[in-house]
Amino acid sequence: MCIAAWIWQAHPQHQLLLLLNRDEFHSRPTKAVGWWGEGSMKILGGRDVLGGGTWMGSTKDGRLAFLTNVLEPDAMPGARTRGDLPLRFLQGNKSPLEVATEVAKEADEYNGFNLILADLTRNVMVYVSNRPKGQPATIQLVSPGLHVLSNARLDSPWQKAIRLGKNFREFIRKHGDDEVEAKDIADRLMTDTTRADKDRLPNTGCDPNWEHGLSSIFIEVQTDEVSIKSLT
Repeated sequence: MCIAAWIWQAHPQHQLLLLLNRDEFHSRPTKAVGWWGEGSMKILGGRDVLGGGTWMGSTKDGRLAFLTNVLEPDAMPGARTRGDLPLRFLQGNKSPLEVATEVAKEADEYNGFNLILADLTRNVMVYVSNRPKGQPATIQLVSPGLHVLSNARLDSPWQKAIRLGKNFREFIRKHGDDEVEAKDIADRLMTDTTRADKDRLPNTGCDPNWEHGLSSIFIEVQTDEVSIKSLT
């Protein structure tokens, strides 16, 4: 699932401030953030051991990619792993828009995703998504400002997205131009376990109790069958 919030080209000191929680089953093997890959194609990021891809990564030459899943009731069997989508951009030299266009042509081969591709040296950030199902894939340039991406379209007003955006904006306003430790920002904003009001849950078609369990910024769900938790 995951949730991300970022300030793009709208902070007095930083070109990009990015926060992201990855929500994943405890049983799924994962490698911690580190450098991996070969030569000039090395990537800084975590790695999904099962699928071989990543949910967020960057390179020394200013390429950045991250994704979230779309919350929906039925997964497509045999779909390609979404973790390969960031790798396609990070391991190549094409522009964000070029890669987004390629991905859009193959969008129906994946379960629901939201993908952000950015070239920090060119000041370009692109969003691409293959949902809503049955509609052409969306490609759009990301405008300067504060954005939140959860498990629906970019800046969709889900309650946890609204909450995170509001808290992020207030945090930046409070600290102004002061330098703040990244760990401090993450601890304050991304460990919030407040769940949405049940009458304000999105209608995704999933079981309402499951939706409610996934409705906080930081997720920790225990059931008889699954255990899922956010990684900040």
